[in-house]
This record gives sequence, C-alpha cells and structure tokens, in this order.
Amino acid sequence: MDTSLMINIVIIVFAGLFFYTRFAPVKGLRNLNDADFRSAVQQSKDSLLIDVREPHEYKGGFIPGAKNIPLSQLSQRMNEIPKDRDVFLYCRSGMRSKSAAKKLGRGGYRKLAHLQGGIGAWSGKVTK
Repeated sequence: MDTSLMINIVIIVFAGLFFYTRFAPVKGLRNLNDADFRSAVQQSKDSLLIDVREPHEYKGGFIPGAKNIPLSQLSQRMNEIPKDRDVFLYCRSGMRSKSAAKKLGRGGYRKLAHLQGGIGAWSGKVTK
C-alpha cells in the first residue's frame, strides 16, 4: 500500500468518527419536535427548562420559564440541576442541547429531552 492511500484511509476513518460523535443519538435523550416539546414541558409536574445558549443569546429571546445555563458553564453548574426532575434542554439549533444532554447523561441524569431544531423551531411565545 502506498503512503497516500494510507493517509486517505486514516482521514476517512477520522471523518467518520467525527460525524458519528456529532450526530449519533444520545442514549436516553428524547428528541422532541416543537409541539411535543411544548406538550411535555406543560404536562411534566416537576420539570426544569434549560436554555444552554450563551447569555447574550438568551437575552435576545428565550422560552418563558427557561433558566440560562450555558453549555460552556454546564460542567461547573450541574449542582443547580436536580437529578430527579425532568430536564428539558434547548439552544439555537439543537446541537448544543444535544451536547449538554451527553454531559448530563454522563453525570447520571436520566430524564432528559431536547427541542429538535432549537429555538429556531419553536413556534410558541418568546420572552425578551
């Protein structure tokens, strides 16, 4: 095998791993569309709604009742999130909330859901 073929194989393997880690489903995470997310938040008697965007994004508009815990601060602020409550996550597009769910899942949280498409998919009220 020549060197260029080996390099191409390694690049393809790393690209595959990158895409798998970014887009693979998160174990135990419920992926909810706008209507299902709204319904689940309303029906849950003991839920916590978390916006994982950065503070400047949060100030631009957020779902009423949401607590801002940016993904960049999540590891240091996990003590603010009770493990026995339903945790609903959202961000701008759904990628950061999925990453937040991975972190929370590794931390022992089991009642996790996120808004597919993020706040961009949200058709409900937004507070500024």
